[in-house]
Amino acid sequence: MEHEVFVPVPAERLREALADPARIARAVPGLQQDAGAEPVTGRLKVRVGGHTITYRGSARLSGQDDGSYAIEGDATEARGTGSVKLALTLRLRDTDGGTTLTFEGTATADGRVAELAGDAVTSAVGRLLNRFAENLGAEQEGAEEPRGAEVADAADAVVETPEESSVFDAEVPAPGLDPLAEAEAEEPAPAEAAHARRTMIGRSAEEVDHAPPRGRYAPVPAPQTVAPHSTLRWAAPAAALVLASAIVVGRVLRKRR
Repeated sequence: MEHEVFVPVPAERLREALADPARIARAVPGLQQDAGAEPVTGRLKVRVGGHTITYRGSARLSGQDDGSYAIEGDATEARGTGSVKLALTLRLRDTDGGTTLTFEGTATADGRVAELAGDAVTSAVGRLLNRFAENLGAEQEGAEEPRGAEVADAADAVVETPEESSVFDAEVPAPGLDPLAEAEAEEPAPAEAAHARRTMIGRSAEEVDHAPPRGRYAPVPAPQTVAPHSTLRWAAPAAALVLASAIVVGRVLRKRR
């Protein structure tokens, strides 16, 4: 098989990325790395036509004396007995505005992928290599971006970010739209209420509250009763007076005899 991909990144930068296994692992699309294993080791989902096959395996990339790279990999189906083996050669060629990556080699497979159409398998492999090359170029571009550019981008983001709304900037609804505000506006103040009462009645609020009603609504006074102890209080002096008078009259009659 042979496949070419153009990347708008200089070849020297791509070679720096290919020398770092961690960057290579990040460039493989959809790779779920196994913890504690080699960088390019884990699970990889491959979509062929309307089917998705998950493989578990590893890949190795090594530089050659002629400037090319040898790629070797093997994997087995996560749910099945099929397996895949590949042996590819990667070459980088300077091109106007970037680099052309050429993949050449062979790949053998059995299991589920062998039961699918050949053109679907070839298309799936081509998409995988395209995304790998593009991710490799993007990975290198991000690593080579100068620090000054990052600061400038951050400053632009701060300038362009709209100011967050504050509760102090919220519009207060008009009194006509707020029933509570209307109720508060209609209720008079205590001082105003007292003044209104004095104006309408002509007397102070205290007089109105405490003055007894008059006219036909005036209460009927209760009849006065004489307590028994009042009668006894006047009966004793009267009896003493009558007794004294009787004594005086008796003495006068004796003298005349």
